[in-house]
Amino acid sequence: MIPRTMKGVYLTRHGGPEALEWCEDIPVPVPGPGQALVQVLAAGVNNTDINTRIGWYSSDVTGATESGEVGEAGGHAGALDFPRIQGGDLCGRVVAVGEGVALPIGARVTGPINLPRPTAENPTAYIALGSEVDGAFAQFCLVDAADVYDVSASPLSDIEIAAIPCAFGTAENLLTRAGVREGQEVLITGASGGVGLAAVQLARLRGARVTGQTAPAKVAVVREAGATDILERGKVPAPSCFDVVIDVVGGPLWPDLIRALKPGGHYAVSGAIAGPMVTADLREIYLPDITIHGCTYQPPVVFERLVGLMRSGDIRPLVSRTYPLQDIARAQEDFSSKTLPGKLVLIPPQETET
Repeated sequence: MIPRTMKGVYLTRHGGPEALEWCEDIPVPVPGPGQALVQVLAAGVNNTDINTRIGWYSSDVTGATESGEVGEAGGHAGALDFPRIQGGDLCGRVVAVGEGVALPIGARVTGPINLPRPTAENPTAYIALGSEVDGAFAQFCLVDAADVYDVSASPLSDIEIAAIPCAFGTAENLLTRAGVREGQEVLITGASGGVGLAAVQLARLRGARVTGQTAPAKVAVVREAGATDILERGKVPAPSCFDVVIDVVGGPLWPDLIRALKPGGHYAVSGAIAGPMVTADLREIYLPDITIHGCTYQPPVVFERLVGLMRSGDIRPLVSRTYPLQDIARAQEDFSSKTLPGKLVLIPPQETET
């Protein structure tokens, strides 16, 4: 029996943790044609959840994520409709389907956070789960069946699968866009975070030699993920050393990351937690033929490769801690402190009332 209402977290406006409201009477959505209703088993915590909550994606915010600035139109695609159920990392079980859906009831599923919606006018258009549409921070989540993948056969736990979509999807997209291949020297900033550790694992699977930039306390974790060399957080990399720089940090170090590239090198970015406003000498970009990749849109093939790795068990995220969904504010505070490596995961209440 599917209940009429569910428990979950509403984002009521842009702002601090006080903008998150625990609710126990949210209507359970009904799947229409091409849709599936998924009972959420676990949901990961991500920078994008916090960025969306504070409106950081708005162009009127110029500081780092922890700056305290709050934007006005802070969703991935501009202004949000409130209240919104956030949560882009989903691991769940199909409990109902609409017309034309072949997913079996009971299938364990997951999917990308950035859902491709290309058009002739905008071939990289997308919407984000938990931003433009309601996400996984509730007991149930309505999804388009074409956006989710059956991972019932994966040896990974529900919690591990919930730690993969945003971090590993972002990392695989960065590596794909930058063309990372065997034998290359790759520098990964923020290497102890969810995306960073995923990028280290995935770059090593491609046969690259990885240098991870991280704080001294997290060196062992980054090495265990596959980094051969370590660059201490805040330190300037040597010039002309890397074929590829994978960056999720941005901030004041940005021009030095460009200088760290060999001629013809590739810089790929999908985050700027240290600050989005950067400066550089354009001559240091065009004279050595540096290519810069902004990486958010993910073609389906990117996540399909991850599904294969999930099913085979060839990737495994580090989950440092889990929390009941109602403790989301504490989980986001711990996440923002950057004291815990890897991922944090929220567990919705599993009991339901009809």
